[in-house]
Amino acid sequence: MRPSAGRRAFWRAGLAQAALWTWPDARAQGKDGAGPADPSRVLRVLAWPGYADADIVKAFERRFEVRVELTIVGSDDVLRERLARRDPDTGGPPFDVLAANTVELQRLRDLNQLSPLPLAWIPQAAAQLPRFLKRDAIPGLTQGSQLFGMPFTYSEMGLIFDRRQMTRPPESIQALWDERWRGKVLAFDGSTHNFSIAAQSRGLPPFRIPEGQLGPLARHLVALRRNVRAFYSQPDESADLFRRHQVALMFANYGRQQLKLLRDQGLDVGYALPREGALAWLDCWAITRQARSLTLAARWIDTMLSPEVSQAFSLRQGLANTREEPPEVASGASLLWLEPVEDEARRIALWQRIRDGERPERLTV
Repeated sequence: MRPSAGRRAFWRAGLAQAALWTWPDARAQGKDGAGPADPSRVLRVLAWPGYADADIVKAFERRFEVRVELTIVGSDDVLRERLARRDPDTGGPPFDVLAANTVELQRLRDLNQLSPLPLAWIPQAAAQLPRFLKRDAIPGLTQGSQLFGMPFTYSEMGLIFDRRQMTRPPESIQALWDERWRGKVLAFDGSTHNFSIAAQSRGLPPFRIPEGQLGPLARHLVALRRNVRAFYSQPDESADLFRRHQVALMFANYGRQQLKLLRDQGLDVGYALPREGALAWLDCWAITRQARSLTLAARWIDTMLSPEVSQAFSLRQGLANTREEPPEVASGASLLWLEPVEDEARRIALWQRIRDGERPERLTV
């Protein structure tokens, strides 16, 4: 659901910063530094680039006298492929703890591949922002009284605007359709998100579009197409188009990554979240059902939520953590966490026809 390019690191601190990760109970990893041979003392982690930097991993290993085996993935497709593999000893995925978005968490939970989180063993979770403590309100995290995912990082898809052309921040997603900005709008070339924002602009649920409404929304997206100067796929491409064509307004699929790119180029741009709510992805830590040590997996999650790791992660990666409100987002701003949509295949097929320039009267479902 979320493009992996959105995880690009803006800059990284050197390993000299490892001194930050000194723990009061740090002990030697094992005899001759080789690490323990006991499988229960090896934590197998599946994560995204930048989610577990080398200095943080080393500090965790020293503190708990374990070895971490880190596997990095760059897309949801690769994540699924890795999790489809089987450990010959447990019969489950060859990982103990993983980072995935809420859509993937729902899928894994429905496949009975996740273990409920032992919240009592993750005390750092109590310091998260209020929106993340309302776990029942976040799709995919809970089932009944059980919690299956712990929020770690997120990004909202806001609206970036040129302050020279728009003296006031846009208040609604409908600004993308405003004829005053014809030819000065950038939009993301994505079927799922575009149908979701079209639904928002019509007061419809973004992830569960009612039967019979896809056709009218497709025609509404034709109107958006007429307003749009260009559709982009990657953050760098969007920044280049914004600058070259003196764009006034952009739907920021990559959120703050695009905002930073534009500001680094010296552009005077603002960032706003629409009153209808901003689509947002949320990555969480989860524990697999066949984890070899539930205690060790919970310790990993607790460490990832600590103030030291949370602050370093945001500084290095330019992504939000769950303890601090990011700049330019009002406390309590409405974020709509991505969910599986009603019919992804139909959205893709219709969007292709819209992009190809099909006339609106022919866009029937």
